[in-house]
Amino acid sequence: MSMRNIAIIAHVDHGKTTLVDKLLQQSGTYRDNQRVIERVMDSNELEKERGITILAKATSVVWKDTRINIVDTPGHADFGGEVERILNMVDSAIVLVDAAEGPMPQTKFVVSKALKLGLRPIVAINKVDKPDARVQEVINEVFDLFAALDANDEQLDFPILYGSGKQGWMAHDPAGPQDQGLAPMYDLILSHVPEPRIEEGPFRMLGTLLEANPYLGRIITGRVVSGSAKPNQMIKVLSGDGTLVETGRITKILAFRGLERTPIEEAIPGDIVSIAGLVKGSVADTFCDPAVETPIKAQPIDPPTVSMTFMVNDSPLAGTEGDKVTTRVIRDRLFKEAEGNVALKIEEATDKDSYIVSGRGELQLAILIEQMRREGFELGVSRPRVVLKRDEAGQLLEPIEEVIIDVDEEHSGVVVQKMSERKADMLEMRPSGGNRLRLVFHAPTRGLIGYQGELLTDTRGTAIMNRLFHDYLPYKGEIGGRRNGVLIAMETGEAVAYALWNLEDRGPMMIEPGWKVYQGMIVGEHTRENDLEVNVLKGKKLTNIRTTSKDEAVRLTPPIRMTLERSLAWIDDDELVEVTPKSIRLRKGVLDPNERKRSQKIKEAVA
Repeated sequence: MSMRNIAIIAHVDHGKTTLVDKLLQQSGTYRDNQRVIERVMDSNELEKERGITILAKATSVVWKDTRINIVDTPGHADFGGEVERILNMVDSAIVLVDAAEGPMPQTKFVVSKALKLGLRPIVAINKVDKPDARVQEVINEVFDLFAALDANDEQLDFPILYGSGKQGWMAHDPAGPQDQGLAPMYDLILSHVPEPRIEEGPFRMLGTLLEANPYLGRIITGRVVSGSAKPNQMIKVLSGDGTLVETGRITKILAFRGLERTPIEEAIPGDIVSIAGLVKGSVADTFCDPAVETPIKAQPIDPPTVSMTFMVNDSPLAGTEGDKVTTRVIRDRLFKEAEGNVALKIEEATDKDSYIVSGRGELQLAILIEQMRREGFELGVSRPRVVLKRDEAGQLLEPIEEVIIDVDEEHSGVVVQKMSERKADMLEMRPSGGNRLRLVFHAPTRGLIGYQGELLTDTRGTAIMNRLFHDYLPYKGEIGGRRNGVLIAMETGEAVAYALWNLEDRGPMMIEPGWKVYQGMIVGEHTRENDLEVNVLKGKKLTNIRTTSKDEAVRLTPPIRMTLERSLAWIDDDELVEVTPKSIRLRKGVLDPNERKRSQKIKEAVA
């Protein structure tokens, strides 16, 4: 049976996973009576909740006696490490573009990686049924994007399909026909995508995806570059520099057959397979025959730009809600994550109770924290910080991002003002249809931390912001942070409604009556710039004297709901987010008020 390997790449929410659903349905993968799950490739619980793809996954369909291996990739640049590895396994890519939005920053990111590898993409204009679709302009924008990314003549001569992934049809014309379903896409894949390149020699495979299975142990997925492998065969693992990692025996070979992973008797060259049986081999390692001496060259991964400190939870409520609280289990979990996610970098801090975790962006690190939280971990997390560098001349460099903001015209002024305060340079301002403007900036990553929530407030929830790492450029100087101080609990106990009611004019609260608080915990936002210690445990004094006037009813303003991402962006450098399976609390790094004042004086003296 002949074979094709193809990836589907696109910006967030342009319809990759929905299109894969329809490709599976129309290829006869499902039985007639089988229950069909929507967005079946988003198997992770967090992916289903957020509606985004976080982990790259493979599947396969059979069309006209040809097996097509399809890889669904994340659309968010924070998970770009997944995309960079995945593209090694395929011979072409379908670039899916929204007919209204056009190519966006993440489209640019994944397309640049595909073009550098020499892949000849297929462009699919999705959602042509949208009322604000602008098909011809989007085609021109895609061509301009390819040209700007130095595509060669073959790559610029890309075939185009039009259709709707949700409705399950693609055609060579925006008007249809729609009754052929996705057959034109299948046929174009067979005619446009080359068969897998097969090299001479014994078995070799580059590890691309890593996962743990309770029955089979460590499972590595990759594409077989040369030779073949069978269960019980001896192989070895080489690291990127050619060092021997381990030698072992393959216990099982699994291949993607529709939605299932089926055991097979032989891994043939060009196929995407998973092998089990090795205990140390990881992503970017070469799995090969014992006779092989040279590893397969892996694609370089873009450097991390944001780091956070993960530490043991040392608050008075530590250990009351989670069961994984010690340094050792946190360390093991972080290093296990770094094995399978090459875009993450883990370093031990000097105090040995905390770890510096560096990644592509706040979202990637927030997803990791959320996963750990659901697994029963308790930890304290610092504010995200950018990873700074120095060039050869010793000049300080910082990460700069390309930011595209789509906003209503009436709100564009406040967006431009706020971005300029964050040291952003405006590159472009142009109409994007429907009284909306598209603003393009180059902005320091530092200035964008925490801006998403403020942007939505300023534009009444109508703005859409997309970001993409651009380059390391000279440091742009100090950027103002949060202007308001915080309200800090001065005692440990349970918050009382009467006390919260009396404190309402001091600022909005973040807690409710009955919540457990402790000394040093942040309970609200102060209306002024300074921090203020408050007593949220103080109940109403009761007397035995009756009066004719009725007591005032305590009616509380609903508190601010602090989600994990919002908390990470909101806190200051001397504050932490305490994350447990049941709660997200904000606190000062130093809980004791006297110690806090002492450390502040030391900082001021040093400055």
